[in-house]
Amino acid sequence: MNSALNHLQPYPFEKLRALLAGVQPAADKSAIALSIGEPKHRSPAFVAEALASNLEQLAVYPTTLGLPALREAIRDWCQRRFGVPAGWLDAARHVLPVNGTREALFAFTQAVVDRQDDALVVSPNPFYQIYEGAALLAGAQPHYLPCLAENGFNPDFDAVSADTWQRCQILFLCSPGNPTGALIPLATLEKLIALADQYDFVIAADECYSELYFDEQQPPAGLLSACVSLGRSDFKRCVVFHSLSKRSNLPGLRSGFVAGDADILKGFLLYRTYHGCAMSVPTQLASVAAWNDEGHVRANRDLYRAKYDAVLDILSPVMDVQRPDGGFYLWAKVTGDDAAFTRVLFAQEHVTVVPGSYLSRDVDGFNPGAGRIRMALVAPLAECIEAAQRIRHFIQSQPA
Repeated sequence: MNSALNHLQPYPFEKLRALLAGVQPAADKSAIALSIGEPKHRSPAFVAEALASNLEQLAVYPTTLGLPALREAIRDWCQRRFGVPAGWLDAARHVLPVNGTREALFAFTQAVVDRQDDALVVSPNPFYQIYEGAALLAGAQPHYLPCLAENGFNPDFDAVSADTWQRCQILFLCSPGNPTGALIPLATLEKLIALADQYDFVIAADECYSELYFDEQQPPAGLLSACVSLGRSDFKRCVVFHSLSKRSNLPGLRSGFVAGDADILKGFLLYRTYHGCAMSVPTQLASVAAWNDEGHVRANRDLYRAKYDAVLDILSPVMDVQRPDGGFYLWAKVTGDDAAFTRVLFAQEHVTVVPGSYLSRDVDGFNPGAGRIRMALVAPLAECIEAAQRIRHFIQSQPA
């Protein structure tokens, strides 16, 4: 067996199951899960119709490169969403369909990392655990940048040493962040591109939550926006990852894309040809329908706005929690140990959250997720309100 597998840590939900094992929650209260970030809003009917109407295409082997219609729909969406000028993105060279961002992030790391003893994959901390696992299995060493409240829950990139940047091969960004919901400002993205040029690393921007934001008049910038701002029409060293899971409530479709530097994507396409991860043709055609429609996405954001308004109205008076820049999580501060808070909350209120320390790593004895919990507002509005009321009752019932 690959000895690198021994370095993989238990997934956060495995740790959570162990934490809650043997706990008997209040029998008179129904279970409410704010733990897993799985969208629960209804999937668009027109996507299901597109899928069903193309089932005869299951008789066809799909190509790894994907259908031109899908790559063109993705290109057009990037142009509309991030203001990419027409002609910059070549659908045949700058766009590649993938089976969701999770699969793509992992495979991309295997394709890009040049296995060296001192290779680093740099990521935020807390973070999506795929970044870490992908780095370890690619033969690189993860390097964690703490995301603290005093820096808007973004890494302090100015504090990163020149030696770290020199060894960095991939810089993972997540904007809006999981679990923090923090957006990386456009000026910071521009600065990071300059650093990527100076030190020759790749920026891998995980933007799977980018379409869950609050102000319809100001969609948040992404890495492609920074390329546009800089006039960087070749997208050199820049690759973005997007998905239909959160945007369109289609987590089971397993459909997304990567876009950016054509030279990097050429190598990634070669890797994927051997990896064997082409998207089925019916899924591709259903994805075309999803990327071409924004009405269902706006309706989706409306549902999340209502939940944030209601839940924050209940919780803000009793705990340190703020509306994030985007996404569907709350990154709340708790009193005392976050794992103990999670366990007792589950026992007394039958509400499941994720301890922040399970989503982070200790570095020099410090865990930036400690003392916080992640709550995913994915359940229906009434259920989110009920969960918030139980959490408020739990906090208010604790001894001073």
